[in-house]
Amino acid sequence: MTWTPHATVAVVVEDDRGRFLMVEEHSNGQIVFNQPAGHVEENERIIDAARREALEETGWEVRPDHFLGLYTYTAPANGVTYYRFCFTATALSRARERLDEDIIAAHWLTLAELKARQQQLRSPLVLQCIEDYRNGRRFPLDIIVEAQTPPA
Repeated sequence: MTWTPHATVAVVVEDDRGRFLMVEEHSNGQIVFNQPAGHVEENERIIDAARREALEETGWEVRPDHFLGLYTYTAPANGVTYYRFCFTATALSRARERLDEDIIAAHWLTLAELKARQQQLRSPLVLQCIEDYRNGRRFPLDIIVEAQTPPA
């Protein structure tokens, strides 16, 4: 068996009222809450993936501001290891209403509201990323270096 980790992105977006942009979605037959997040597509820059996933899952255009960290998680439901590149971002504008098919809705939730839903969070990384963000963890975006593919 070949071990194949999954590269994913997530964004922590806080509004001026202290609420976080969250996604309510279907996952493994359950309804869960998560940051806007998803897989990096082939030949996609990681920061571009963060922008795309936020737009597809919430309808919001965001501007990634900082790199929050690289988080790993092995999901007990399927044994898959996920590498989560997490960013802080600023919401710019609501750009579309239609969301990805697995998404129920996008919500702005306070930390207290998220903690009340702790059993419904997609993974422990949801709160970990918010706590790291609230503790002031930030790295410049240029900490991520993606080599340019030479022309064929």
